[in-house]
Amino acid sequence: MATKKTPTATPAAAKKTAKPAKAKSATAAARHPLARLKAQHGSKADLAAKLAAPLASTSDDVETLKGRLAKASNRQLLHLAAVVDTVQKKFGGRAQLITAIGAAANKTKDQAYLTKLGTLSLPRLLDLATSGQRRAKLA
Repeated sequence: MATKKTPTATPAAAKKTAKPAKAKSATAAARHPLARLKAQHGSKADLAAKLAAPLASTSDDVETLKGRLAKASNRQLLHLAAVVDTVQKKFGGRAQLITAIGAAANKTKDQAYLTKLGTLSLPRLLDLATSGQRRAKLA
């Protein structure tokens, strides 16, 4: 039979010391939508008020849209904020986006088409513009 080896004395280096607590990195951003919304825009009501005017189409009332946006989820509001920022940076606004879509489709003189585009939502218009740009690259 094997015998159990036991140390005669515990060395001082073998004593366990408490490890220092890990500090959270300052660059780590919150991943859930509520924290991202609060970090980027302050509050949900502030973001809804900010998004209401750019998202309103010709037939929508801004106050009604603001009330509907206040009831939307945080993730939806963050997506809409990204859409509005993209439209502002790439095209300058809703009217310029509609003009760019009409020019890409060679329908700048077709007023019925342009008024129909005015009734569509801003995310839908952005999708039309990006798909038109991809189509133009392939042709």
